Amino acid sequence: MIIQPANRTLSVKEYYFSIKNKEMARLNVERAAKGLEPIINLGIGSPDGTPPRPALDTLAREACKDGVHGYQSYTGIPQLREALAAWYKRFYGVTLDPASEIQPLTGSKEGILLASLTFLNPGDGVLIPDPGYPTYTSASRMVDARIVKYDLLEKNGWYPDFDALEKMDLTGVKLMWTNYPGMPTGAKATPELYERLVAFARKHKLLLINDNPYSFIRNTEPLSILAVPGAKECCLEMNSLSKAHNMAGWRLGMIAGEADYIKEILKVKSQMDSGIFRPLQLAAVEALQADEDWFRELNAEYHRREKVAWQIMDALGATYSTDAAGLFVFGRLPQMPAVEGKTPGEVVSDKLLYEAGVFITPGFIFGRNGENYVRISLCASVSTLECALKRVRFCINNCK
Repeated sequence: MIIQPANRTLSVKEYYFSIKNKEMARLNVERAAKGLEPIINLGIGSPDGTPPRPALDTLAREACKDGVHGYQSYTGIPQLREALAAWYKRFYGVTLDPASEIQPLTGSKEGILLASLTFLNPGDGVLIPDPGYPTYTSASRMVDARIVKYDLLEKNGWYPDFDALEKMDLTGVKLMWTNYPGMPTGAKATPELYERLVAFARKHKLLLINDNPYSFIRNTEPLSILAVPGAKECCLEMNSLSKAHNMAGWRLGMIAGEADYIKEILKVKSQMDSGIFRPLQLAAVEALQADEDWFRELNAEYHRREKVAWQIMDALGATYSTDAAGLFVFGRLPQMPAVEGKTPGEVVSDKLLYEAGVFITPGFIFGRNGENYVRISLCASVSTLECALKRVRFCINNCK
């Protein structure tokens, strides 16, 4: 390069799964040369199912029309915002003004960076859960915010220790990230938890952003933090169609909250893209009409898969919750020493990748409190998971 990249690039690395995907591609070439089957990837949570049929039909029909391929409104078409508002009312009991309290996004991952750009100045403090989604940390670093980790521990049900939070130095802390049902932990939200989080945010004058894409997965009681009285004064919530509607690659999400917050986010978003493809938005309107039967059938399949994932955890000697939500099983490994500076989760993950041809995610990427854990994605068929189980058992019994 004849120039140096911006200083912000020094604070982040290439996304972990981007690195591992390239490594697995290389390893698969080597495996093919040896006559071995490809690696079974149980890492990332990319749903492998099909979206609701009406959404597919609408996309195909609308994409063939004239006049739909240009730039779109930065705020999304009214039909989409109205459908999102109706979805929140029907399933969460939350009333949102579709004209001013909802901003469609190209996925909630975009929303994390958008919110960080919108509300954080260099040096502002950000409360980030440990373990938690790595993008909360990387987005904060890219805007030169000051990261303040708060612990989530299995012994506390993966909920914040509010007494410990009150003892922390919160000077200059402006924003707090929460995520329930939790990734990677699978911890479910409760009304009481959301009430305490809202009270904490109001007391300390923080903007709390709840990341809520997993509330329909392996969970019969979806909750929104915006249902708590007074939450809109201090909270925003992100959601998406990625997980609950099998539409991760479509890149359709939202952020919701008080109109003044949404207006500020639009200032930034309107500089970054030129709207979402109109047929995608109309298809999303159809997907949002999915009823309880859709989610029951979706979750019946995930419940079949989780039983095999539990068997993989059992084979590893790991402990895990059988009452978790979301797309993953998160398991604590038996006590073991670090090897060459690697955490227990990384040791196990590497062993299975290189010797069994199975990739599961080491928990260290989610923070210090995840170092003794591994995560298995449920975004693979029962037969694929059963094949992974056979490979893991063979490796444990036969690999050095």
